[in-house]
Amino acid sequence: MTQRIAGAVAILMTAFLMPIASEGAGEADAKMPTAKIGTNVIKLEVAASETEIEKGLMYRTSMPEDQGMVFLFRPARKVNFWMYHTLIPLDMLFVQNGKIKKIFHEVPVCKSENPSDCPLYPGGEGLEVSEVIELNAGYAKRHDLNEGEKLEIDL
Repeated sequence: MTQRIAGAVAILMTAFLMPIASEGAGEADAKMPTAKIGTNVIKLEVAASETEIEKGLMYRTSMPEDQGMVFLFRPARKVNFWMYHTLIPLDMLFVQNGKIKKIFHEVPVCKSENPSDCPLYPGGEGLEVSEVIELNAGYAKRHDLNEGEKLEIDL
């Protein structure tokens, strides 16, 4: 009899705890880092370590419209980006002091197996930024994002 009661208690506890666990999962999604640019809210994956920054969005075949990746540079530094092994065209927003400093629209994929054949953005000695945000190609035009526009990144 005691085993039956213990088993029933275990089943009831599981039934009551499962909704709590699924609520927690929703909260984790809600806490995903975001960028707010005007009325646009973009969910962000974060690349902060050198390894994450080097990999970026390589090998991805798609990305949701309202999602992107933010690359963090602490402290700010001059950077160049490329599309080596990146399979989807992107918009690149170069950000400094909470403002979009430069937008590269609809950057095409680089199909070369030789990374030195892939163009650099912005090129030359690079551009000093604290963040770069990569979005699906065309997002900036579809959502009227402009250079000089303020943005908030909530990590």
